[in-house]
Amino acid sequence: MKNILNTEYRSRKTEVVHGRQAIFPQFKNSTGLFRLLNPALSGIKKTGLRQTSTRNDVSYGIWILLFLTIVQISFASDPIPAKKQDRPIALVGGTIHTVSGPVIENGTVLFDNGIIVGIGKDVQIPSQAERIDVSGHQLYPGLINAASEIGLTEIEAVRATLDINETGKFNPNVRTEIAINPESELIPTTRANGIAIVHVIPRGGVISGRTSAILLDGWTNEEMTLAAPVGLYVNWPSMTVSRSRFVRQSEEEQKKAIAKNLEDLRMAFADARAYAKTKTADPQRHRTDIRWEAMRLLFERKIPLIVGANDMQQIRSAVQFARDENIRLIIHGGRDAWKLTDLLKENNVPVIVSGTHQLPARREDRYDAPFSLPKKLFDAGILIAIAGEGNAAMNERNIGYQAATAAAYGLPKDEALRAVTINAATILGIDTRAGSLEVGKDATIIVCDGDPLEIMTAVKMQFIAGKKIDLRSKHTQLWMKYTEKYRQLGKTR
Repeated sequence: MKNILNTEYRSRKTEVVHGRQAIFPQFKNSTGLFRLLNPALSGIKKTGLRQTSTRNDVSYGIWILLFLTIVQISFASDPIPAKKQDRPIALVGGTIHTVSGPVIENGTVLFDNGIIVGIGKDVQIPSQAERIDVSGHQLYPGLINAASEIGLTEIEAVRATLDINETGKFNPNVRTEIAINPESELIPTTRANGIAIVHVIPRGGVISGRTSAILLDGWTNEEMTLAAPVGLYVNWPSMTVSRSRFVRQSEEEQKKAIAKNLEDLRMAFADARAYAKTKTADPQRHRTDIRWEAMRLLFERKIPLIVGANDMQQIRSAVQFARDENIRLIIHGGRDAWKLTDLLKENNVPVIVSGTHQLPARREDRYDAPFSLPKKLFDAGILIAIAGEGNAAMNERNIGYQAATAAAYGLPKDEALRAVTINAATILGIDTRAGSLEVGKDATIIVCDGDPLEIMTAVKMQFIAGKKIDLRSKHTQLWMKYTEKYRQLGKTR
């Protein structure tokens, strides 16, 4: 192995010494960049690779590093975040699906400074406005994923890229918006399918932390944050006693563990409420505890408690807990929520359905249980949103298809669209800015060649808060690469 490596190194060294085309044969006809590189290469020819202590050698190294940086930037695949809107833009001639009102044929959407200022058939367009003809296209509000891991996870098999689970059971002070990675490769691929806003939730422990609504464009996490905190996320403890032979605890031990988990949760809320009371009474005397400080907005009913719960016992317990604590509640998951619709409706509890592209949870469940859940909740009068989660964060781009599956199994098509737009915005408390196309709301718009819930539809143009988005991604880069490959092989039509 050592001889092979040495031979490869010597061969590579020879290529470097013998000129620029050996290093970068694809640039053999280029001149501009290699005029910069020639001094470095000629210096290498004179001094070789062994002598690195002279000032000239250092400068030659700097030249090479500069050149490689230029090449890397020139061929980078990451889209550049859009600049802020600097003049009015009018999208003219398209079919406008406002979601909150009737469809407008051959209409115009006018927006300035990131805000919609006109919508309809007779919109007065300023002379300085940029007019974009979208005739034959469909205009929709940007889709919203109501439960997401985008920005907190990248490659599931690489632990260093996972920032979604905190250690410990009670972490209400965790803030997802400051942990978002703006450079995530999942952002462009998700955005290209029409998703403009994601509700990022933490995982791990019992009280996981605070959630945030994130725009899928921006240089920094501060620029990307639409609203934070949106809610406080809690993984509701399991309420079920397992009789599986693989479970080592007895039924009695499991019941005691369930009771202890609930008691620990109640004690955490009691401590936080006591802290809020004493801190309000005498803020100078009591030191700040960042854990319990994070829960004050919850007790003031300014943000909701978002509970991850699927089993009927979990949902019933969570509703009773929220009622006892006098806090707002949102159920996330809700697999058995259709069995408790009267309870949910009585307490005005909305449900974020965790996707439809899942298998039935129990052997006795119908094959279409996940597909038909949104319809059952809608028929009962429950406000629902459909999340695009499931099968890893990379598949969150399929949220439109999750809603389409619900429509195929009985949910009215208009309601399926609302479940990933205005309903999601309403549940998350961002409906004054997103979720529909209305005057005064953010100009977060997608321009499609069809229905965004249909798999054959392509998003042709996207605006997030008025900024025109670059829709290139790793997917489009690979498509272009292999299209060119087969064109060169003569196998394309």
